[in-house]
Amino acid sequence: MRFVAFLIFNTQLMEQVIYKSEACQIIGVCMEVYNILGYGFAEVVYKDAMEIEFVERSMQHKREHLHVIKYKGKILQHKFFADFTLHESIILEVKAGKEGFTDDAISQTLNYLRASGIRLGIIINFGKSGTEYKRLVY
Repeated sequence: MRFVAFLIFNTQLMEQVIYKSEACQIIGVCMEVYNILGYGFAEVVYKDAMEIEFVERSMQHKREHLHVIKYKGKILQHKFFADFTLHESIILEVKAGKEGFTDDAISQTLNYLRASGIRLGIIINFGKSGTEYKRLVY
């Protein structure tokens, strides 16, 4: 009986996953890029390849998209640039670090989500011997 309840609960959670199909598309692009380029390039190389894939797949995206930061209702002089903003609803940050996901990378992405009002962030790391990603919801 507990097993059935657990399955129902998990099914309900899966229905609540935000931007599920869009996130799967983005992760698919990242996997394709890694399958072709492999390990060891600088972040900018992966971003260039990802942009080609986004265009070829007609995925709405903005590279190095400028986002404003507000403080007490006022726009600050300094802004931030997300690596990619996709579908106007997902921030994608690209990393190529051997250490995997750092606390700094996670904090940075969460700050970007909070400042932009966007709810879903994805961090992709090409720096290990395989591609890994992390979904962050704010």
